[in-house]
Amino acid sequence: MNRLVILGVALVAVVVVAASSLFAVHQTQQVLITQFGQPIRVVQTPGLNWKVPFIQTVIGFDRRLLDYDAPGQEVILGDQRRIVVDTFTRYRITDPLRFYQTVGATEGGIRLRLGPIVSSSLRNSLGNEPLLAVLSADRARIMGEIRQRVNAEARSFGIEVSDVRIRRADLPEENTQAILSRMQSERERVAREQRAEGAEQAQRIRAAAERDRTVLIAEAQSRAETLRGEGEMTAIRIFAEAFQKDPEFFQFWRTMQAWREAFSDGDSRMLLSPDSDFFKYFRSMTPGATP
Repeated sequence: MNRLVILGVALVAVVVVAASSLFAVHQTQQVLITQFGQPIRVVQTPGLNWKVPFIQTVIGFDRRLLDYDAPGQEVILGDQRRIVVDTFTRYRITDPLRFYQTVGATEGGIRLRLGPIVSSSLRNSLGNEPLLAVLSADRARIMGEIRQRVNAEARSFGIEVSDVRIRRADLPEENTQAILSRMQSERERVAREQRAEGAEQAQRIRAAAERDRTVLIAEAQSRAETLRGEGEMTAIRIFAEAFQKDPEFFQFWRTMQAWREAFSDGDSRMLLSPDSDFFKYFRSMTPGATP
């Protein structure tokens, strides 16, 4: 019975020692082994590892991309304008030993260090840039410069900064209305200039169109008069040629035309002398007629 108790106690002791000696490193972690507070070695390969039980301690660090959201701060730009900038930083722990030696075993320490670094780099870079550059496509270049500055200083803490971005850039509340009023006045001035230029251009277009219209009408009238004169000349020539071929018939035809026009309404009366040329063919067509 005593042997069984001793064997059980020994087995429990072995299990406890084994449990204290072995530890697993997850693929998202990296660990630092310390002995009485002094760093011994760093394990960054995932899998099962060992340590001296009860003497050595395992401290885990996340090897994934971590984030730090800085509070909004007021920054003076290169054109002396003030904006409130809200930034976020993405970083990764690359050297657990240096990280542990400089900021400790928790991420809270590095956040306290990153805040002043990001703020200083942000002010130094934005202090040389106008507001238009911050709000335009130049922001990517500016953020690249800020990231390089932050990363250069943060390497001493065993981390690598992969990105620094401006989440939001707002004007201070006391300056918003004044700037909006200036922007509105500027837009109104541009709109007035555009309208004046448009009105001037419209007047030039209308004047050119009216001039072209006058020229076209004059040319058309001139062409019409020319064609009308040519037509009348052709008609007169045809009329003269027809008259010369048979003057007697032409005179008869003209008289018939005059009769038709004179008596077309059916109720016309004319007082003429019997020997008038108008009745010449009446006399010739009536047998035994007397003058």
